[in-house]
Order: sequence, then structure tokens, then C-alpha cells
Amino acid sequence: MNFNLRTAASLALLGLANAFTYERLDKNNALLLIVDMQEGLYSLARDFDASVYKNGMYAHAALGKVFNLPVVMTSSSETGPNGPLPDEFLQWYPNAPLIKRQGEVDAWDNPQFKQAVIAANKTQIILGGITTDVCTTFLALSLRDAGYSVWANHEASGTTTSYIRDMANDRMRAAGVQVVSYFAIVSELMRDWRNTPGAQEIFPVLDEYLPAYGMVARAHRAAVNNGTVLAGENVLP
Repeated sequence: MNFNLRTAASLALLGLANAFTYERLDKNNALLLIVDMQEGLYSLARDFDASVYKNGMYAHAALGKVFNLPVVMTSSSETGPNGPLPDEFLQWYPNAPLIKRQGEVDAWDNPQFKQAVIAANKTQIILGGITTDVCTTFLALSLRDAGYSVWANHEASGTTTSYIRDMANDRMRAAGVQVVSYFAIVSELMRDWRNTPGAQEIFPVLDEYLPAYGMVARAHRAAVNNGTVLAGENVLP
């Protein structure tokens, strides 16, 4: 009996392992969505330090430039307290669809927005927005329901508290949304430092938006150009 139970458990685990398929982001099949990252709504993103979240917003929006991704932008009631999208985003993507919603909370309920996403003809969606529990989550769930693969950039979505953020991320994960970091998105899209875009293009971007890694590159450059091995360093394993 014990043998049979162990066998059944092993087979069950093997079935779960075989059921998993690692879907990787493909820069040729990805669409970037910039959702409600508005200057008024920015004040609701209180689950991050304000400067950290601003960096996360801009890093997300710049992904389209770095990887030549199609971009769709949307705002919600921007003539009211929500305010406009940052001017930089509009300058970066002057030809990208910008859907100014006047009432729909879930952007997918807006016909023009839905048509712009469909017209991009991509199956993988990279998403970030304010707020995480409403603008990001509602759209992510609608996109999953419509058959899209969705990557929610958790550093580019902000809300009122970390507790609400965590609950929203759990809700998205339960629906099959991949909740990932900015660096994970960059690395998945790049795949190999020898690609294009690769090291030549990505290091300057990381220096701007992920300075911890940018400083790694700077330190390595300094060591190569000006470094001297100090006494004791040469005996380190």
C-alpha cells in the first residue's frame, strides 16, 4: 500500500512538472501598454518611495524605445484630477495610439483601446499602470480572458498600500498573469548580451533605470582601464 501511495504521489508530481511550459517574452511578439500613468494619479502610488516609483514608471515606458516594441497608451479622465500622461511619454511615442478614456475603468471596455491592442497583432502584453488593484489588474484579467499572455511589471504599477498591491498581484497570478520585475522583462526580451539590442544598448539603459547594475558596469570599466590588483587580492580563491 505504501509503495502504491508513493508511486501515485511521484506520478502526480511528474504530471505537474510535465504540465509546465516556460513561455518566454519575445520582443517580436510583444506589445507595451502604458496605462493611466498620469501625473495626478501618481500621488496614489504610495506603496513605493516616490522617486523609486517615478523611476519605475519611466523605465517601463522606455521599454518600447529600447526594444522597438509597439506601444499603446491610455489615460482616464485626464482633464479632471487624474491629469495627463507625462510629456516625455508622448514625445517618445508621437505615433502610438493614445486613447483618452472618459469613463471606462477597465481600459478593455473602451472600443478604441481594444481595437488598438488587437491591431498590434501581438499575443504577449507587457503592462504597467496606476493603480495596481484597479487599472492594472482589471485590464490584465480582461486580457487573459481574451487569450493574451500578460506580463505585469510590478515596479511600474503603484497603488495606495503595499497590502493592496500584494493582494492585487496575487489575484493576477491566480489568473495566469506573470507578475515580474523590470530587470526580468529586460533580460527576457534581450536573452543574450551578444544580441541586438544587447550589451551595447542595454548597459546605458540600466545605468539610467537600474543604477545598481549600471554601477557594476562602471566599476568593471574602471577596473579594466585603471585598476591595480592590491596585495592580498591576488591570493583570493
